[in-house]
Amino acid sequence: MRDYWLSKLFFDLQAPAAAAEYRASREQVLSRYPLAPDVQAAILGNDVQFLAKRTNPYLLRYFFLAAGMKDEEFIRMLRYG
Repeated sequence: MRDYWLSKLFFDLQAPAAAAEYRASREQVLSRYPLAPDVQAAILGNDVQFLAKRTNPYLLRYFFLAAGMKDEEFIRMLRYG
């Protein structure tokens, strides 16, 4: 099941300024989106597998790259949790 607000957040963070703001103040950026508590916790906990079930894979990958996760770590977490 896709989560509109999660996808919207990930889409918005494609803008370099928005990604930089997110890295500087994650909670402040997240507060602008009506995310369910479990979704917000998964974002803050870098729970790739939980989030993968709720958004487009391209947005998911870009989000984790924009958040500062190395591509190799993202792929490992996606495969193995």
